[in-house]
Amino acid sequence: MFSQADFIQYAQWSGIATLVFAALTVLGFIFKWGLRFRLVGTTGFMLVLTAGLFSLSLAPLTRTVIPGAVRYNLVYDNGSTQTVIAISPQISPTQLEATLRQAASDLYSYGRLGKPGDNQLTIRARTIIHPEPGVSIPLYLGQVKRSLASREDPQMAIDIYQDKFAQLPKSNTSS
Repeated sequence: MFSQADFIQYAQWSGIATLVFAALTVLGFIFKWGLRFRLVGTTGFMLVLTAGLFSLSLAPLTRTVIPGAVRYNLVYDNGSTQTVIAISPQISPTQLEATLRQAASDLYSYGRLGKPGDNQLTIRARTIIHPEPGVSIPLYLGQVKRSLASREDPQMAIDIYQDKFAQLPKSNTSS
C-alpha cells in the first residue's frame, strides 16, 4: 500500500511534468505547432492528475489491523445503521470479538446516515450451520454497536452470544 510520502513524491514528479507540458503548450502556441491543442488537453490532464496525487498525500490511507481477527465477508449493508458479516463456523469467542472490532473499524464511514434516535452502526456476525444434509440455518454469534459520529468509539458495545456457540459443531469450536 502506498504511503503519504509516496504520494507526495509522485505529486512532485507529476507537478514537474505538468510544468514541462505547460511550457511545451506555450511554445506550441508561439510557433503555431499543429499539436498545440493536444498539448492543452495533456496539460489539463496532468494538472488534474497532480491535484489528485497531492490530495492523496494529505489523507492517511492506513487501515487498522486488529490482532486475532479472522476473515469475514460482508453479507448485508443498508448504507446507514445495519450490516451483517459472515464468518466461518470454526471461530472461537475471542476470535469473534477481534473480528467484530475489525469489522467496526473497516465499516466505519463518514457517509453513513443515522436514523432519528439511532445514531449507531450495528454489525451482526453470522455463520451457517448444517444440522443435517440439505438443511442450512443462519446462526448469529454476536454483534457490535458503534457510534456513527466518531471514528474512535471508546464506548463500542460488543455482545457475544455464548449460548449460540454451543450450537456449533463440536469439532469446529476448538481454537
